[in-house]
Amino acid sequence: MKLADYCNISPGYIGEIESGRKFPSTEMIEKIAVILRTEPYLFFKNPKENSFISNSEKQFSGLPHSVKNQIKSKVKRQIKAQIRTQLNAQINVQIKLSTNDILSEVNKVLDKY
Repeated sequence: MKLADYCNISPGYIGEIESGRKFPSTEMIEKIAVILRTEPYLFFKNPKENSFISNSEKQFSGLPHSVKNQIKSKVKRQIKAQIRTQLNAQINVQIKLSTNDILSEVNKVLDKY
């Protein structure tokens, strides 16, 4: 009950997270970790083995299929956004280099006259 109050969410939502019916946003995970004075990654640690689960399917095996799909979708969107950003940066560099090469060639031609 107090955790829900501190997070400014309903106790029912905390219960849904605990039971695996809901998966909190990254922001909520971070907020809960701060309140509990722990690191967010520890929420994904296997308490039975006292070690991290290496297989992501095992890691999320208790989650409902719909929640797994939500996680997969969010991760895919983030990866695509990062790739787009990196590609755009690389394209801009190539355009700048190409433009400089063209200007250099034009200057060479103009210098002849």
